[in-house]
Amino acid sequence: MPGMWWVVGATVVVALVVAYLIWTAGRVERLQSRAQSAARALDAHLLRRAAAAAVLAERRYGVELYAAARIALDARPEEREAAENDLTRQLRAVRLDPTDPDCEAVIAASRRLALARQVHTDLVRDARSARSRPLVRLLRMGRGSSWPRYFDIDDPTLSVPAADVPAG
Repeated sequence: MPGMWWVVGATVVVALVVAYLIWTAGRVERLQSRAQSAARALDAHLLRRAAAAAVLAERRYGVELYAAARIALDARPEEREAAENDLTRQLRAVRLDPTDPDCEAVIAASRRLALARQVHTDLVRDARSARSRPLVRLLRMGRGSSWPRYFDIDDPTLSVPAADVPAG
């Protein structure tokens, strides 16, 4: 009888270890998948902002802003961060009127981009943290996916001048 309790105890411990490993592998996979989804969402928001900036430049602000927007739209992955940072600098250099629909489209796209960038950064941080744990590295749980990568750009939020309100 005493030997039987040892077998039951060992079986329970093995079952708990296996359950933990399965849970950990699933968590790593979920975080990796969420980081990839966030990267796709970030890319979509980058494209929307660049397209809105191109429309705005065609109608009002001219060549430099239009060129920056086109470069951002056409950039290869390795050039994307620099192109987006240049577009942000160009957008900050122009005076955006929040009552103008074209300007409002760029301002709104920039706000959504800032949120998407923050979500992406948080999810990449979480995925990298999970993948860098010793047990995960030892068992190579994340080997089926590429290492999640940060998208390092300046804060895309645009400051909009306050409306001139008469004192009174």
